Amino acid sequence: MALRPFLTPTARTAAVVFALAAGLTAASIVIDASDGPGGSGGGQDAARAVHPAAARYEQLSGDGLARQIDAMQTHLRGEPKDAESWAGLGSAYVEQARTSGDPTRYPQADKAFARSLSLQPRDNDVALAGRASLAAARHDFRGALRDADKALKVNSYSQGALAVRVDALVELGRYEDAYTAAKKADSLRPGIPVFTRLAYVLELRGDPAGARRVLLRAQDSATSPSDIAYVSTALGQLAWNQGAYDTARRAYGTALRAVPGYLPALEGQGRTSVAEGRQKAGIRDLEAVVRRYPLPAELAALGEAYEARGDRSKARGQYAVVDTWIALARANGVATDLDSALVAADHGDVKEALKAARAEWDRRRTVHTADALAWALHRNGKDEEALEYAERAAGPGYRNAAFLYHRGVIEKSLGDDGPARRHLKAALDLNPGFSPTGARAAKAALKELEAAR
Repeated sequence: MALRPFLTPTARTAAVVFALAAGLTAASIVIDASDGPGGSGGGQDAARAVHPAAARYEQLSGDGLARQIDAMQTHLRGEPKDAESWAGLGSAYVEQARTSGDPTRYPQADKAFARSLSLQPRDNDVALAGRASLAAARHDFRGALRDADKALKVNSYSQGALAVRVDALVELGRYEDAYTAAKKADSLRPGIPVFTRLAYVLELRGDPAGARRVLLRAQDSATSPSDIAYVSTALGQLAWNQGAYDTARRAYGTALRAVPGYLPALEGQGRTSVAEGRQKAGIRDLEAVVRRYPLPAELAALGEAYEARGDRSKARGQYAVVDTWIALARANGVATDLDSALVAADHGDVKEALKAARAEWDRRRTVHTADALAWALHRNGKDEEALEYAERAAGPGYRNAAFLYHRGVIEKSLGDDGPARRHLKAALDLNPGFSPTGARAAKAALKELEAAR
C-alpha cells in the first residue's frame, strides 16, 4: 500500500485506493475461477484443518491459509461430492476475508456452504456452523443466530456454533442471554474460542477483572504460536481499554514474539505508542497494519495519528480510503454502517453518519451502536435524543473511555456541566490516550468547563 512520503496527498490517496480496488478485483477473479475447484497439493485432512470457529480464534497467516485453500480446492476437484470439505473451504474463505480485509471472499464462501448443504442437506452441522460464521462476518447477526441454533440441534457440542451463537447474541444486544450462552459453552466445550468470548461478555458487563481471569485461563491453555498470539493480544486490548499501557505493551510484545508481524498485536502496539505520545513508533506500526489490513477502524486510527502529529493532508487521505472500502464492502453484501457512522461522524458527512447509525441501530442494539448513534445525533445538533442513547450505551455496566467522552460532550452541549465534567474526567482517568484527537478534545472541553465554574 503506497504510504510513501514523496507522494502528494492526492497522489497518495489515489495510489492507495487503486491498490485496494485492484487487489480486491484480482481476488474476485481468482475466486470466480475456482468456482470449480483447482490448485495443487491437498487431501481431506487439509480441508478439515480450518474449522468454522477459526473465523475468530485460529489466526493463520495469509500464505498458509492460501496454501490450505489450494489444497482443499485440489481435493474437491477429485472428490466434488465431499460435503464436509466444501464446508471447510467455505470456512477458509470466511477466514481469508477476515484476515485480509477483502470482502469479495464472502460470496465464494456462500457458494461453498450452499454446495455442502446441497450434497448433505441433513445433519450437516459443519456447514451450518460455517454459514453462521459467514452471516456474522457480514453483520447479519439474526441469520448467524438462526444458523448456529440449527447447527447445535445437530451437534450440541459444535464449538464453532457455540462460539458464533455468543457473538450473535452480543451483537444483538442480548447481553444476559449472551452471558448464559457463554457459560453454557464453557461447560460443554471449554477452550480458547469460548474463553475469549466469555471474557468479552464479562467486560461488557463491567467486570474487567473477571475478564482478565478468564483470559489468563485461556493463556494457560494456549500452546500453538497462533493461540498464544491471539490470547496475548486479547489481554493487551483489555489492558489498553483500562489505560494500563505498560501491561498492554508487554502483552502485545508476547504476541509478536509468538507470531512476528501478527497484525492485531501490531495494531495494538501502534495504538499504545500513539497513546503514550510516541507518535513516530505508533505511526510506523499502524502504517504496517494498514498496508495489509485496510479496514475502516485501522484507517481511521492511522488518520488520527497523522492528525495528532499535525499532518492533516495525510489524515484526509486515510479517511478518503475508508469511503472506498465501505463502498466495496457493501457491494459484496457486508453491512458496514457502524464503521461508516463512527468515521463519518468525526471525519466526514455528519448527515450520512446519522443515517448509517440509525440503520445500524435497526439491525443490532448493542452498546457500540448506541454510542455511535448518540455521537452521530450530537454531531447533527440533536443532543437531547443523543443523551438517551449515550445513557443506553452505559446500561450493561461497560466502561469505555470513548463512550464517556461522547457522553460528556453531549452533556456539555445541553448545559449539564456537572455530569459533563464528571464523564469527561472519567474518560481521561480511565484511558487518557483513548484517541489522539478525542483525548485532546476531551481535555479542552474539561478545561473550558473548569474555567466556567
